[in-house]
Amino acid sequence: AVGRHVLLAPGMNIARTPLNGRTFEYFSEDPYLTKELAIPLVNGIQEQRVAACLKHFAANNQETDRRSSSSEVDERTLHEIYLRAFRTTVKESNPWSVMSCYNKVNGLYGSEHKYLLRETLMEKWGFHGFVVSDWIATKPIKTTEACVNAGLGLEMPWPLRYKTKSLMKAYNHGKFSDETLDDLVRRNLRVMMLSGVFDKPEKLPQGSRNTEEHQRLARHTAEEGMVLLKNDKELLPLDIDNQKRISVHGRHMWKKFGGFLKGGSSAVSPPYEIEPLKGLANKCHNKVKLFPHDSFADVAIVFVGLDHSRGGDSESSDRKSLHLPQEQVKLIKKVATDHLRTVVCIIAGSPIAMDDWIDDVEAILMCWYGGMEAGNAIAKVLFGDVNPSGKLPLTFPKKLSDSPAHHSGESRNYPGDDEKRVFYDEGIYVGYRWFDEKNIEPLFPFGFGMSYTTFELGDLHLTKDHLNHLEDSLTIEVEIVNTGEYAGSEVIQVYAHDVKSSVSRPPRELVGFEKIYLRPNESKRLPIVVKAEDLAFYDIEIHDWNLEQGDFKLLIGNSSRAIYLDADVSVQ
Repeated sequence: AVGRHVLLAPGMNIARTPLNGRTFEYFSEDPYLTKELAIPLVNGIQEQRVAACLKHFAANNQETDRRSSSSEVDERTLHEIYLRAFRTTVKESNPWSVMSCYNKVNGLYGSEHKYLLRETLMEKWGFHGFVVSDWIATKPIKTTEACVNAGLGLEMPWPLRYKTKSLMKAYNHGKFSDETLDDLVRRNLRVMMLSGVFDKPEKLPQGSRNTEEHQRLARHTAEEGMVLLKNDKELLPLDIDNQKRISVHGRHMWKKFGGFLKGGSSAVSPPYEIEPLKGLANKCHNKVKLFPHDSFADVAIVFVGLDHSRGGDSESSDRKSLHLPQEQVKLIKKVATDHLRTVVCIIAGSPIAMDDWIDDVEAILMCWYGGMEAGNAIAKVLFGDVNPSGKLPLTFPKKLSDSPAHHSGESRNYPGDDEKRVFYDEGIYVGYRWFDEKNIEPLFPFGFGMSYTTFELGDLHLTKDHLNHLEDSLTIEVEIVNTGEYAGSEVIQVYAHDVKSSVSRPPRELVGFEKIYLRPNESKRLPIVVKAEDLAFYDIEIHDWNLEQGDFKLLIGNSSRAIYLDADVSVQ
């Protein structure tokens, strides 16, 4: 539709710190969830003859000093947490491009990192596309040959190390071989051919924009992603026939989030954007009166959150605090004092601390950034046209110091020491792995999300109780019943616990999930595939993945902290 051949997405970096300014742009703190979301996205993009671009490779987990800091991470942690989703996505969806990171990894910049690009991505994983630098990421790299030999195929947005004179000088001095140069050119040409650069325009897919189907999909996506975090006394859903007056508060009720460079390179300029207040008005029509600052209203809705300004959810800077801005906290507390029933809708893309106001309100809905149909989607969830079914892809800590990157309180772990080295001392214990290992109670756990209805898990069956090799798999079948009054969807999650391992492993790790829709009193059997490779750990003795023999326990529930069933499996 717009004649572009590469989409610089998806962003796949793991959420190591909740302060990362680009958390809103990434998928999760968990490698399994990240790759499960990335693979179909890459497939969908490339079906349109547009190259997907996995980024930022690798360990680009903060915006502070991103152009000069070095992520100091051990081999096992690097592969098991920060490379794992890249690896599986490369193998299963064949992305046509990968973007190297700004930061250093163990002392080398991403665009000159031969171990990451050439040896791991290309030779070990079998990546056939090209590597593109992040914008001006090659500036601090000293030599042209470092980038060429590492496997960098395209320098953006203009040549710094790949100027003609620099390339010819390095080539004439034997700094890289014909074979290496041919390989980089071949990779670029391959993607140009796959994406139709050389084709006549009439042979390319003809797209469309802003159709009714697009609008429905945008609304549905926003609805599906919202997470109900609190719902005391079943305040939600609101009954449109019994609500006479609603008091609406907060600047976010009329805020729009799309626009050129809002949030950085991930910004979009939508054809329109329905803000929350407009969405409520569309839903209520003349049935319910919407008033600001109305102490006589039946219920109050407060819209708060972050935005894409510096220090918020934005590229190039990290957040300064886990809390909402102080004026928003004061607003929530004042509204809650004036009203018996208060709903807080959070529009943000990263975890929020709520200790200073959570007990003052009855309901909390995490809306995220919902796109052009956000306002309509929020209204449909609040009034029960849509039953919320989203789950948190991130752990929400009670306080910042509970998070692994901030637990020590030392700058060496975040944002970096005097030499701008960031030491990943927590190792593999990132996100819920850390909270489980250290027995820290989160505000809301990974995978958490409430519903207007209730579900029960019943009979559990495994197709087999053993796995023999890395390519092996089994299927769990679990019965689930909707025991409530509303139709709705639930996400059943499967975690694996290694009963006895030769290395330290987290108490549980996500290895499967499926979503199912049920009407009231309806029951179904839900199959969930568990792959043996997701039970493996990265073994530094063999520098590869190890599916160790022994016993595992599969834990089935609806969040990392809500486990209702379990089953024993052995690796033989």
